[in-house]
Formats: sequence, C-alpha cells, structure tokens
Amino acid sequence: MKLYYSPAACSLAVHIALREAGLPVTLARVDLIHHTLAEPEHGTNDYYAINPRGYVPLLQLDDGSRHTEASALLQYIADQVPARNLLPQAGTEARLEAVRWLTLISTELHKVFSPWLWHKETAASTIEECKTKIHKRFAEIDQHLATREYLMGQQFTVADAYCFTIASWARLLHIPMNAYPSLQDYLSRVAARPAVQDAMRAEGLVRD
Repeated sequence: MKLYYSPAACSLAVHIALREAGLPVTLARVDLIHHTLAEPEHGTNDYYAINPRGYVPLLQLDDGSRHTEASALLQYIADQVPARNLLPQAGTEARLEAVRWLTLISTELHKVFSPWLWHKETAASTIEECKTKIHKRFAEIDQHLATREYLMGQQFTVADAYCFTIASWARLLHIPMNAYPSLQDYLSRVAARPAVQDAMRAEGLVRD
C-alpha cells in the first residue's frame, strides 16, 4: 500500500493505524499548500492528478485502487488485521461505540479545526466560535478519559489514532489545554507508543 500524507495532517492518524496494524506501507509526501508531490509520479508532481479532491489522506491499495476519508480508511485498516484489536468486532455494541467516536472526532473536532483555524483570512468571530466548540468537546473527552487509558477503555483503537492526531493540533495552534489534564495525559500516553513514535519520526515530527 501507499499512503499519500502531509506531516501532522489528519493523514497521520492513518499512518499510525497502518503501523499499529503492522501493515507494510510506502509513503508519498504531499505539499498541501501547492498540491504537489515531493517525488514526481508518472512525469508529474501535480497531486490533483492523483487525487482530484486535493487533500490527504489517500491510500492506494496493492490493486492500484485509491481511497480517501480518514474515518473510512481507519476502519478498513483495522479490519485487515483483526488480531491487533484496533476495532471491536463488527456488529457488536462495542463496534458501534468505536464508530461513534470516529464520527464525533470527524465532525465535531476535525471539521471544526479545519479549514477554519488554519487560514489567516478566517473571520475573528468564526475563529472564536470554533474555539468555543473545541473547548466544549475537549472538556467532554477529558471527563471521559479521567477513568480510562484510551477512548474504548484499556485497548488502543484506531479511534485513538484519530483523536490523538486532531487533538494535537491544539498545541500547533496555541490553544490552551491546561483545563484538560486527563486529555493531556492521554496525548502523552499515545505519543509514547512505539508505532506512533515510528509514524511521527517518518514524517519528521520527532527526531532520535
């Protein structure tokens, strides 16, 4: 498989999941500002030629098919290696809860952070509204994590890969997190996982 990614973007969640699953993957770095590839493919570095939507992640499977949308890719990856327990069994109440977390992160965090807080032209009123929503969700997650190691309890799942990636954007955007000690501990705990370290190292986010 090949993962098209940009460092620290939402594609990091998929990158982490692939490494947690132990699946082999090659990486193709994308410049999301110019929508270009770091290494040209088929004579072009135009990322739109690979993904007309222009964003990451994009996962190219071994059969050459290409697929997008982080929450969908995370579920696909987890299901490839069920022995890794990256998602509960399909059809169970636990699976429903895990998918609920993936959906909440996608709609209530990911799409509140992005694109609004990454663009200088975003109106100040919009920025404040987004931050208010983020703090509300952070408070909810912080309370949930006060008695749990991970979102689903003691077992790391792909929902944690997604939550870690998106919640970590707060630090990049200088959004205070002092009010969320359990969430901060959780982020440190996830960051310390070997697969997470490997993914971040490969993306140049941490150094040996």
